[in-house]
Amino acid sequence: MAHTHSSEFSGLTAIITGAARGIGRSIAESLHAQGARLILVDNRADIGQETVESLRTRGGASVDLLVADLARPQAIAGLALEIADMTPTVDLLVNNAGIEVDLAWDRLTSDEFDRVLAVNLRAPFLLSQALAGQFPPAGGAILNLSSIHATHAFLNSIAYACSKAGLLALTRNLALELAPRNIRVNALCPGYIDTPLWEEWVNSAPDPEALSRETTALHPLGRRGQPADVAAAALYLLSPSASFVTGTSLVIDGGLTVRAHP
Repeated sequence: MAHTHSSEFSGLTAIITGAARGIGRSIAESLHAQGARLILVDNRADIGQETVESLRTRGGASVDLLVADLARPQAIAGLALEIADMTPTVDLLVNNAGIEVDLAWDRLTSDEFDRVLAVNLRAPFLLSQALAGQFPPAGGAILNLSSIHATHAFLNSIAYACSKAGLLALTRNLALELAPRNIRVNALCPGYIDTPLWEEWVNSAPDPEALSRETTALHPLGRRGQPADVAAAALYLLSPSASFVTGTSLVIDGGLTVRAHP
């Protein structure tokens, strides 16, 4: 069934990284349903194209895919040029792409550490730097996908945690730097969200069903999150409804991090 495409996002162009699945895809679907033109960025051409085709069948504004490895600064520079050829302006940038290495801290190599920071932290900085000049005089919004790992420690996640904590600092500093251009910059900190990456992690455990039950029980609200929960918060921070909100982060974790643990 086709969506009606009249909303505060109609006529706006949104760039979303890591958009082929999970949270990125859910944000893409929500923005598309609200009338935004989408340029999706992913390192997987196959699932990226499947996402594009799925959105195109719904009608509405155009959807395109650019394939890039965001760990490479040259790829990001190339992306900015391609985007400039495709659209006169960029109104929204969602820095969602992220990777994680599930390893004990003393087994993590420098290359693995560097790649996690390159994708999760350096790429959002470089993309914001490269695309800020394409925002219109009226401004727009940048949204960074951080994590509860930014403020809470979990085993075997040290590179990921460092990258996500850095993303909060990046968000605050970019909000200050870009305020004169009326570009708002905010972050989301999701907790345990049911995404393909999450499912892969659970299924790699010796007892996936037990791990699934244990992680669900950690949440005062009694469930893990869904990508749509994050997308709803993303649309608020990207919208004119949040026109006086910048430099902040919103936790979406079902109460996971408010519970005291002995």
